[in-house]
Amino acid sequence: MNNFKEVNIAEFQTKPFEIFGKDFMALCAGSEQNGCNAMTIAWGHLGSLWERGSHANRLPTVTCFVRPSRYTRKFMDNEPYFALCTFNSDDKKVLGYLGSHSGRDGDKFKASGLTPVFKDSTVYCAEAETVFICRKLYAAALQEENFVDKALVEFNYPDRDFHTLYIGEVVKIFQKA
Repeated sequence: MNNFKEVNIAEFQTKPFEIFGKDFMALCAGSEQNGCNAMTIAWGHLGSLWERGSHANRLPTVTCFVRPSRYTRKFMDNEPYFALCTFNSDDKKVLGYLGSHSGRDGDKFKASGLTPVFKDSTVYCAEAETVFICRKLYAAALQEENFVDKALVEFNYPDRDFHTLYIGEVVKIFQKA
C-alpha cells in the first residue's frame, strides 16, 4: 500500500482542466460498515465557495456530478464524506473498468485491483496519486428548466437522467509520498 503525505490545502497546486475532463479520476464513497463503491468521473470543478466563521474563511470546494442510475449515488447520499482520487496515466485501464462496470454486480475495488483505504470518514484508493477528502455540503438534482443552453440537454441528457450535483468541502489532500 502506498504511503501518503498530507498537503497544505492553501498551497496545493494542480491543473483543474486536466484532472477533470482530460485525465479523469475516481469518486469513492461509503464506509467499511455500510459498504462502498468507486466510479470514474470526468466532470467537476475545484475552487472556493461559501464562507464559515468569517468572510475571510472561504471554503475550498469540489463539485462533482453523479447520474441517478449509478450505484455510487447511494453511498454519496447516505454518507457525509467522499473522496476523489487521481491516478497516473498508466492507470487508465483501471479508470476504464470503474467507469464501465457496476458495483451492484460485484466488488469493483477487488475486480480492478484497487485497495480500499477506510480512513478520514470515507474510503479511497491506496494506489491513487492524489486524494481529496471531502465533506458533503450540498446536493441537488440538475433541472431541465434551469438550462439556458437547451442544446446541452438534448446532447447530454436524451433520456432526461439528470445528474445530481454534489459540492464538498475539501478537508484534506493527500499525495503519494
